[in-house]
Amino acid sequence: MKRIMIDASLCTGCLNCTMECMNNHRDSNIIYDLDAANPGNPPRNRIYQRDNRYFPIFCRNCSEPDCVNACMSGALKKDEESGLVLYDETVCAKCFMCVMACRYGHPRPAASLDKVIRCDFCRNTKEKEPQCVKACPVKAIEVQEVNA
Repeated sequence: MKRIMIDASLCTGCLNCTMECMNNHRDSNIIYDLDAANPGNPPRNRIYQRDNRYFPIFCRNCSEPDCVNACMSGALKKDEESGLVLYDETVCAKCFMCVMACRYGHPRPAASLDKVIRCDFCRNTKEKEPQCVKACPVKAIEVQEVNA
């Protein structure tokens, strides 16, 4: 199973991963016209800064995901084959129990409160691999093969 792994000690807070995530989840692929303040196109990751250190927040696709266990509508499911937590916004009850349950603080409500914003491993986009990984200039983000 593949997972995004983060080495926070390498993160410089450049936000390349965030910008590329936003760019990859919209129709245009020209980064120069990307509106980073558009609430309709939020990044699926976040970088927090505290005490001159950066803390990247990405979905960990946990072996036993709290978000999936808290989801009462079945919108979140663990794909046993890929190991990824998948989200179906068409059945989401918008209760945001997943947001409250995630111990890593990854999923969050969309600004419009009509869905949950979470990493999709770029599965439903133009690219088939996470673009945040390619965008990181210091290689703080990588995809690793892990055992469940």
